[in-house]
Amino acid sequence: MIDGKQCTALKELHEGNAPFVIPNPWDAGSARVLEGVGFKALATSSAGLACTLGLSDSDITLDDCLAHCRLVARATSIPVNCDFEDGFAADPAEVAHNVLAVAHTGIAGCSIEDWSRDESRLYDFDHAVERVAAAAEAARSLGAFQLTARAENLLRGVDDLDDTVRRLQAFADAGAHVLYAPGIRSLDDLRSVTTELDRPFNVLGSFFPDATLTELADAGAHRISLGGALNWVSIGALHRAARAMLDDGSMTWLAEAAEATGVRKYLG
Repeated sequence: MIDGKQCTALKELHEGNAPFVIPNPWDAGSARVLEGVGFKALATSSAGLACTLGLSDSDITLDDCLAHCRLVARATSIPVNCDFEDGFAADPAEVAHNVLAVAHTGIAGCSIEDWSRDESRLYDFDHAVERVAAAAEAARSLGAFQLTARAENLLRGVDDLDDTVRRLQAFADAGAHVLYAPGIRSLDDLRSVTTELDRPFNVLGSFFPDATLTELADAGAHRISLGGALNWVSIGALHRAARAMLDDGSMTWLAEAAEATGVRKYLG
């Protein structure tokens, strides 16, 4: 079912003056913890979902993604944006169909990227724009449902800011509400891109470990996501505890587990 209230809440965050962090849970429990500590919106992570399923990112299916979105949306009372990869289709009409499907899981928005999962290449410019236009038309039929369009070239080794800007501008003209280029790694490059755009811009905060929210906002970011970073923090803690037990029989990691018991109040 379409959750118009959540769609409107996410739209208002995008259109508001204050930049915000949209962290990425990897399951229902982490979603409730992030909501409990005070975040106003969440975003799924394809990398986080893949980890929970014991798969690589490219092996996630559309059904996997839809089931995950239902799970996270049901677990929280705040809007959720879906990392929808390339829409799980190359054809624009199929992308639009899949956007309608993911919207009915209860999420408030989704992102569509211009990298082909099946062919491991960037979609040609015109094809990429057609896909965003089809997704945007589907989103408009859903009221306030929010569409984020992603330019993947920097993340995929194509170091061309001009092409990034060209694609993002075309995606905006095609109807995207939010723009995103996850390969930006410096405040100067972030500023160079955002000054050419007229839509809210999402930046991947895990590429800016030394930057503050204020610095990212001053460089033009309105929404800051984290990709799979929080999931890997959790996996890292698990790995350290496992190694401590195997290598020297140490159980000192239990002190950290005891400190974490306070989050149980968020889990129902």
